[in-house]
Amino acid sequence: MIGSPDVSAAAARPAVAPRTAGAEWWRSAVIYQIYPRSFADADGDGVGDLPGILARLPYLARLGVDALWLSPFYRSPQVDAGYDVSNYRDVDPLFGRLADFDTLLAAAHGQGLRIIIDLVPNHTSDEHAWFRAALASPEGSPERARYLFRDGHVEAGRGTAGEQPPNNWQSVFGGPAWSRAPGERQWHLHLFDARQPDLDWTNPEVRAEFEDVLRFWLDRGVDGFRVDVAHGLIKAAGLPDYDGPAVMIEGDVPHKEGDVSAARREGGAINRGPMWDQEGVHEVYRAWRRVLDEYPGERMMVAEAWIRPQSRLARYVRPDEMQQAFNFDYLLAHWNAAAFRDVIDNSISAMAAVGAPASWVTSNHDTVRYASRLGLVAPGRRPKGIDADGEQPDEALGLRRARAAALLTLALPGSAYLYQGEELGLPEHTTMPAEFRQDPSFRRTAGQEIGRDGCRVPLPWQADAPGFGFGPGPATWLPQPRNFAPYAVDRQEGVPGSTLELHRALLRLRRQHRLGAGELHWLRCEPDTLMFDNRGIRVLINFAPHPVASPAGAVLASSVPIEPAGSLPADSAVWLASPS
Repeated sequence: MIGSPDVSAAAARPAVAPRTAGAEWWRSAVIYQIYPRSFADADGDGVGDLPGILARLPYLARLGVDALWLSPFYRSPQVDAGYDVSNYRDVDPLFGRLADFDTLLAAAHGQGLRIIIDLVPNHTSDEHAWFRAALASPEGSPERARYLFRDGHVEAGRGTAGEQPPNNWQSVFGGPAWSRAPGERQWHLHLFDARQPDLDWTNPEVRAEFEDVLRFWLDRGVDGFRVDVAHGLIKAAGLPDYDGPAVMIEGDVPHKEGDVSAARREGGAINRGPMWDQEGVHEVYRAWRRVLDEYPGERMMVAEAWIRPQSRLARYVRPDEMQQAFNFDYLLAHWNAAAFRDVIDNSISAMAAVGAPASWVTSNHDTVRYASRLGLVAPGRRPKGIDADGEQPDEALGLRRARAAALLTLALPGSAYLYQGEELGLPEHTTMPAEFRQDPSFRRTAGQEIGRDGCRVPLPWQADAPGFGFGPGPATWLPQPRNFAPYAVDRQEGVPGSTLELHRALLRLRRQHRLGAGELHWLRCEPDTLMFDNRGIRVLINFAPHPVASPAGAVLASSVPIEPAGSLPADSAVWLASPS
């Protein structure tokens, strides 16, 4: 068992709500992110797949989530784990077939689980038919106009044939954001890997193509889309130079020009510059919203947009654009009562101003796992990966805080996201040897950026099975650390107080009390704590390193064992029946 906390007995999950139109289900939903290659492997090749997800649907239904978000499973050379798409209308054989997706979708709907899928519109793979056609076509051709090809910069004393990139932009993954394919004179823009060329979203053909892609998947019955790099589609006219760093560290602390290495080590990925958050992106999403509104069943979109402030982010969820935007300010908040209260208040206020719900997220496939980040000396800090030479988190303390954070997050009004394994309290793989790392950011920065592999390790299902039961054999595409064993599903299933059973109890109570549709009412409390009411539940979170007094009330759930009307230990949280 992980830890020794106490929760009220987790009952079987009640029947899920049917997929009905008009419910605006996404306003209060808990959405579970599945990273397909690391969730469950059905065929034994060491890579998760769609049949593996299908086999685990009963686990997800019993957990109590409302919807599943699937990271990319499209055809791809897998340079960036599927975020380099070569065909948006097919399933990569690594994950199965298109028929497998249809089967999964139907089975999920049969259990009351909606499915949203990743859409990657900023760039394609260099193996996409369009990019191949562009390289085979002359400069100035319609085929090249789908991408951002440009002549090189001619700098005095440094060549006359455009040997320099068109501007000084840097890739998010490190190095210049411009490359030339072999034999090419022109450069192509790639804000990510060189094999992920950016599309030119001023081109009507690009816009028409993606509206057709939306319809392809909506016709199959998907419930929505997570839009990758939603703030990056449109670039400033003229593609001007930018003298700031490619990413800003958390807290938006500016760096000296050229101090990109520090931004990479501590990066919060708050993007600035002429390549991000341009006004034209909103025209794209208004057009997409019109497409979604043609379909019944409340189809939705959620934006991945690493931008600040919240009022700027809220522009993506105005009534005629998307329905949700990931709340990365919440994800970046340090373990501090004042920091969380500020983020919560700002988020609710900014989203309410445009009639949208707030969303709450603490982990995803791009960040060090939350339970490990909360075990750092600066708890909540977001390093760009952790290896054996970096600070090793306090595993027990990080888990304790992550469990308390679950009580906070799942009590808030709005929608919440869980990253696979978060319900297990799974930590980061922080000692993975360099030879196993596959993240392009690790390669492009020569290891300066450790990368995201540590949070993408295949899940542990059975503690004593080869590969921890990830598949029928021992193969796993990334190595699993030994300390995964006590976090395995079979070690927590049915065990009172386990992190898995805690999440099941919280999700059951959240559904019963309709907390996602409720309102937050702050209450006075001691320093270094937060306390609020929401629909008959009183929530107290103790961020302090010492116990605090707990108010009276029946204990509905707690992250650690507590006595009624007793004290709440350090780094813990409790749900009580509210007397009001």
